[in-house]
Amino acid sequence: MSTVKTAVSAGGDATSASAASAAAAETWTIGRLLTWTADYLKKQGADSPRLDAEVLLAFARGCQRIELYTAFGDTADDKLRGQFRELVRQRALGKPVAYLVGRREFYSISFRVTPDVLIPRPETEFVVIEVLDRIKGLAEPLVADIGTGSGAIAVSVARHAPKARVTAVDVSPAALEVARQNIAEQGLGDRVECLAGDLLDTLPAGMLFDVIASNPPYVSEAEYASLAREVKDHAPRLALVGGASGSELIARLIADAASRVRPGGYLVFEISPMILERVKELAAADSRWRLAAIVKDLAGFPRVVTLQRNA
Repeated sequence: MSTVKTAVSAGGDATSASAASAAAAETWTIGRLLTWTADYLKKQGADSPRLDAEVLLAFARGCQRIELYTAFGDTADDKLRGQFRELVRQRALGKPVAYLVGRREFYSISFRVTPDVLIPRPETEFVVIEVLDRIKGLAEPLVADIGTGSGAIAVSVARHAPKARVTAVDVSPAALEVARQNIAEQGLGDRVECLAGDLLDTLPAGMLFDVIASNPPYVSEAEYASLAREVKDHAPRLALVGGASGSELIARLIADAASRVRPGGYLVFEISPMILERVKELAAADSRWRLAAIVKDLAGFPRVVTLQRNA
């Protein structure tokens, strides 16, 4: 993406015209940068090369992505090309776009993200939808988000349920700091509390929740070894691996949440489709729960399990 420097001699109109023509041919416009980069990232195996190119260029340019469409003919100066080149280099090495630009949209909210947290995924929005559905009609619902990470579930629930009070828990202090920043950005500090702790251990004693939600680690040790490099090499392992089979932390969550959810309340959590049968076995083995729903994602895979606390 470097511009060829043409030496223009002082003599002769023909030489000057030729040099000017060569320089014009090598001018890097916004549109040309996007086309070249999308082709390059596609060759590097990116799943969404054009989108990646647009997000990275908008970030380097300090504008909204939509603004690029009215700037296709604008010339990209050396400073912009240098910043963009470095972003593209890191993307080609597998670093996710969200970590490069420091943000990701989730449930129509822009979240701050760092390599200390998982990048919120569209599949997890089904957890938010299920929680909002289960607390509908409650005067002041109490919700806990276990393993909050960036705070995506906690913030989304609080934003769309104005009377809800949410407790966001994570074992990672670095992740909680990211969550706190997102909570503050959305002006929800008065209704979303952050607690450091392992699963439910630090929830206030005696407090019963209407819904406990979670996107827990559910990747098995064997599956982790085969994950795509942009996940395995950049996302926090602590937030991914749920044990040898992938269901160990979920087993703890099901057992512990039964004493922290009010009778008739719910436990809503994301799973890997590969462990669905094991999760159903765990729920069936605990008489305190009944299986209320299994929600499929847009690809048709079972993604969210909802258990209801028996009276």
